[in-house]
Amino acid sequence: MTDQQSIRKIRIYLLSRFDLTEEQIESMLPGFIETLATHLQNLENRLAENDPVKIGKAAHTFKGALLNLGMEECAQIASLIEEKGKTESTSTDFQKLVDDLRVCLAPVI
Repeated sequence: MTDQQSIRKIRIYLLSRFDLTEEQIESMLPGFIETLATHLQNLENRLAENDPVKIGKAAHTFKGALLNLGMEECAQIASLIEEKGKTESTSTDFQKLVDDLRVCLAPVI
C-alpha cells in the first residue's frame, strides 16, 4: 500500500467512525501522525531498557492510538507485543516485533 493509500484509508475511517468533516481531518491528521511517531519512539526507548513489562505497557498505549485511526493490522502487532510484555516473556524477540510494526507504519510515518 502506498503512502497516499494508507493516509486515504485513515481519512475514510475517521470520516465514518467519528463523523468528522474533511477539514477537521485535514487539520488533525498531522498531529495524529506525529503522535504515532512519538509512540513508536517511546516503544523503542522501552525496548532499549529490555524490560518486557515496560515494553508491553508502551505497546498498549500505542495499540489504542492505532485503533483510533483504524490501523487494525498495526494494532495487532502492538497487541502481540503488549501480551508478551504482560507475561514478562524472555523468549520473545521484541526487536523483531517492533521492526514489524515499523514496517507496518512506514507508509504513514
